[in-house]
Amino acid sequence: MHVAETAVPGAYVITPHQHRDDRGSFYESMRADTFERMLNEPFVPKQISYSVSRGNTLRGIHSAVTPPGQAKYVTCVRGALRDIVVDLRVGSPAFGRYHSAVLDAASGVSVYLPEGVGHGFLALTEDTCICYIMSTMFVPGTQIDLNPLDPDLALPWGFTEAPLMSEKDTHAIGLAEALSTGILPLWRPA
Repeated sequence: MHVAETAVPGAYVITPHQHRDDRGSFYESMRADTFERMLNEPFVPKQISYSVSRGNTLRGIHSAVTPPGQAKYVTCVRGALRDIVVDLRVGSPAFGRYHSAVLDAASGVSVYLPEGVGHGFLALTEDTCICYIMSTMFVPGTQIDLNPLDPDLALPWGFTEAPLMSEKDTHAIGLAEALSTGILPLWRPA
């Protein structure tokens, strides 16, 4: 697999080497040894979740307070989506910067997000399914939700009509308010 760092420190795009023949294809989506070399520490999955979305559904920007924090490995397993990772770590040299990538089931491309980084996506097809492999289990009350349409973030979603959004995401706070409340995680250099 090919691993490429993004503009967000510690966030990576992982592109598998696919073996194709007349029957279809085979590829390794994740390898512990590759992750340990990349992160200089083990990534131990504690929870695997799936999200299924209608086309033009916008979800995010979501993160978790630290502790407990939550690193994520995300893969589109059906359909296609625009995936956006945002550095929310106060003091990070990339604070507020983002990385955008199109993930689709055919490519097998995945994105790894370290703790303290926000995540959201726009479903580009009907019945899009994303898989999250997470370093911690969900703990109620620890989620950080930012409005994905916050003008301070100015994220390049690329939709042509108003997206479908949850009430929670529609009414989530913006980056400036999150910063002023002190809920955002602190940057911890490696």
